[in-house]
Amino acid sequence: MSLGIVFLSEVFGTAMLTLLGCGVVANVALKGTKGNNGGFLMVTWGWGIAVFAGVFVAAKSGAHLNPAVTLGLLVNGKAEYAPGVAVDFASTLTYFGGELLGAFLGAVVSWLAHKQHFDAEPVAANKLGVFSTGPAIRALPWNLVTEIIGTFVLVFVILTFGGTPSGLGPLAVALLVVGIGVSLGGPTGYAINPARDLGPRIAHAVLPIKGKGSSDWAYSWIPVAGPLIGGTLAGLVALWVPIIATTAK
Repeated sequence: MSLGIVFLSEVFGTAMLTLLGCGVVANVALKGTKGNNGGFLMVTWGWGIAVFAGVFVAAKSGAHLNPAVTLGLLVNGKAEYAPGVAVDFASTLTYFGGELLGAFLGAVVSWLAHKQHFDAEPVAANKLGVFSTGPAIRALPWNLVTEIIGTFVLVFVILTFGGTPSGLGPLAVALLVVGIGVSLGGPTGYAINPARDLGPRIAHAVLPIKGKGSSDWAYSWIPVAGPLIGGTLAGLVALWVPIIATTAK
């Protein structure tokens, strides 16, 4: 498979992820929508379904949709990211680039779908919250720990039971994301994906959103560094799972 196909697959899949994921947050957070004040559980299920759709769209490239997943596969020593896609420097950058661009584009389309409600929303923080995550209690070291743990769970389960998200199955990954959201998502909004947070945050910064306020770049490194660390740790720890299973027998 060509890297061009991999790039487009990840772009479209990650765009679908953030279109639906940012969309459910907009539906809950913005003034006057039909889903306004729908609650955190609505958000977690919306993101789970967003993952479900994104994995189907990007199945050809292995549906990483997330640099932390790509990095987890890399450090785990996988030979291929997807059938016919060797793990090397060029393919790694291709995945990263497709994921980030797709996340940006999906957020832009989500903004277009909710344009009038962005204009009507008086609270700048609610507008930023559609695009990117933020902590319930701002304590950066602990916010980082939360993102590391949440992403570790995501990548470790994927590596342990399925290899890649498409191998594990779209529904299984979607339910895993819902589970992480309801169990670990409260402190930081569970970015668990550097592209999912950074791409939409860039969109928030460049779009002509009325009264949008700050993009909170001071916090932006947390949902990037935390997932990358968590994905790396998951890839390394998952190397021991076959050893432990063999020893148990």
